[in-house]
Amino acid sequence: MKNNYTTAIECPSLRFMSQLQLQTLFVVTLVLLGFTKVNAQIEEYTKPSWMFGVAAGANFNFYGGSTFMLNEGFTPPTAFHDGKGIGLFIAPNIEYHKPGTRLGFIFQAGYDSRQGKFDQVTTPCNCPADLETKLSYITIEPSLRIAPFRSNFYTYVGPRFAFVQDKSFTYEQGINPDFPLQVPNPDVKGDFSNVNKTIISMQVGMGYDIPLNSTTSKTQFVLSPFVAYHPYFGQNPRDVETWNVTTIRAGAVLKFGQGHLVEAAAVDGKVVFSAIPPTNVEYVKVVREVFPIRNYVFFNEGSAEIPNRYVLLKKSEVKDFKEDQVQFNTPKNMSGRSERQMLVYYNILNILGDRMVKNPNTTITLVGSSDNGRQEGLVMAQNIKNYLVTVFEIKENRIDVEGRDKPEVPSEQIGGTKELGLLREGDRRVSIESNSPELLMEFQSGKNAPLRPIEIVTGNQTPNSDVVFNVEGAEESLKLWSLQIKDEKGKSQNFGPYMVEKVSIPRKTIMGNQPEGDYKVIMTGTTKSGKIISQESTMHLTPYVAPVVQESIRFSVIYEFNESKSIAIYDKYLTDIVAPKIPQNATVIITGHTDVIGEVDYNKNLSLARANDVKGILEKSLAAAGRTDVTFKVRGEGEDEKLAPFENKYPEERFYNRTVIIDIVK
Repeated sequence: MKNNYTTAIECPSLRFMSQLQLQTLFVVTLVLLGFTKVNAQIEEYTKPSWMFGVAAGANFNFYGGSTFMLNEGFTPPTAFHDGKGIGLFIAPNIEYHKPGTRLGFIFQAGYDSRQGKFDQVTTPCNCPADLETKLSYITIEPSLRIAPFRSNFYTYVGPRFAFVQDKSFTYEQGINPDFPLQVPNPDVKGDFSNVNKTIISMQVGMGYDIPLNSTTSKTQFVLSPFVAYHPYFGQNPRDVETWNVTTIRAGAVLKFGQGHLVEAAAVDGKVVFSAIPPTNVEYVKVVREVFPIRNYVFFNEGSAEIPNRYVLLKKSEVKDFKEDQVQFNTPKNMSGRSERQMLVYYNILNILGDRMVKNPNTTITLVGSSDNGRQEGLVMAQNIKNYLVTVFEIKENRIDVEGRDKPEVPSEQIGGTKELGLLREGDRRVSIESNSPELLMEFQSGKNAPLRPIEIVTGNQTPNSDVVFNVEGAEESLKLWSLQIKDEKGKSQNFGPYMVEKVSIPRKTIMGNQPEGDYKVIMTGTTKSGKIISQESTMHLTPYVAPVVQESIRFSVIYEFNESKSIAIYDKYLTDIVAPKIPQNATVIITGHTDVIGEVDYNKNLSLARANDVKGILEKSLAAAGRTDVTFKVRGEGEDEKLAPFENKYPEERFYNRTVIIDIVK
């Protein structure tokens, strides 16, 4: 054992550290000077994309494997294995990350100490032996920066290129405790041999940006605590033996950068920003509607094919069709003021087919009417029959077809001269007639009886609790935009980026468990020319309060064209079905309507006459039961299209507008 071997070396890291300390002091001084200056700014600036600063931290080094021969001149009597230590990491930091995006990069290059002390071993002479090293590198670490949530939290991953700077060691061997008078061996100092000059390994880490000043400063400062993991593979300091190093690095980056001045208004005034908070609704109205099924299918002029506005199923879809859920299945965009109700009607052939499948003894007659002649009317009826037979597999002998020039109850009357085009559209139809009670409305019989209605539920049962942010013109003028929302305590949340004009964010997401309060909202967008714009808004948010559900029941009575007395066919229905549904002390609102055919004043009177017919029957039924507790409100809206239940584009919509609507409010 050459215990007199010593090697005096100069540690390059000492010179490097002194220079690095001066550089760090210079950077920090610039940061402080810049901070003093920007506090005077009052403009709004974007977050910087480029950031410069200093990263500093501690390397927690863990040794594994083994090392025995330290160099050509010295080999201790016993091999060393595990160990640990703490070393300094300090490096300039350059970072690029465009605000609101996920990807960026980080570049660091500086001093990286992997120093440590091996676990003590015992030599053959029963002497304790220690080995420590000041192993250090100049490290270059380019990393991909990933912000998965487009927030202040980020992760990074990349290679590490390390160039050895210090490879020195110190070996100490004590005395045998059984021979206390023994003279200890002098320390052995030297450099490891066979040291790899360059190490290529990797790192993965995460950090969090903490802004140190607001966006009213052009130069902005950020403190980013971080932690990184450097696995052992690739980190073999020597090309002999198996010594390896695993490192956990923890520290912080102090960095700064300059944002771009945010323009106070949108370019050319094309972008208008608004924040619309939800309001708590005290009452929510839910309407259970018994919706009548008009037993007519209307055909387009010049065609005997079923119009494409009617919902036609494929044979494979029949098994999934449910009459009571038809209102929720919207296969195409339906026009009309009341889309849900019209969608029910446009499924009339599927509703009919479903009922006939469930009731195999039912039969129907399809009567087609066309002013082009009975033959075309017969073809119209046959096309509906073919659909029911082919898709719903209904036996042909259960469906009869007929052709007529005009329907049995026509809209166009003899001697009429006005609006004949609209009237003839209503007469070009196939009527569904049946004597099977399973298909018909309660208490009705005969071929002119209406089909059994469907109960649907309308009304907003779950009021919207989202905050709606509108950026009108965003799709034309902006590449993207984002939101910053600040509460009264200054806590900030960031959302986006977005590329659409309208965004909804749940109230709960913004408020959390906070009570009622005011919020400042800043919309920041990037125009297609690359300019940054910003607009502000304020809003007041309150916690969600569940509304009281106020339920009402709605029934409808449908009239033929220009009729107000045909209500007689509904007498028993109104008396035995509707009247018993009216609870004690309820209010019954009866509203009459007409289509747009005819004079305005005439239609106003006609709708009121229809409403009073319904009122008279209900009052008579309630009086027979000894009841006078119900309040009636009667209105006739005529053809007023703003108040009409449906539009008047198609004949079926006009037929449905010839109605009286009965609302029973509990």
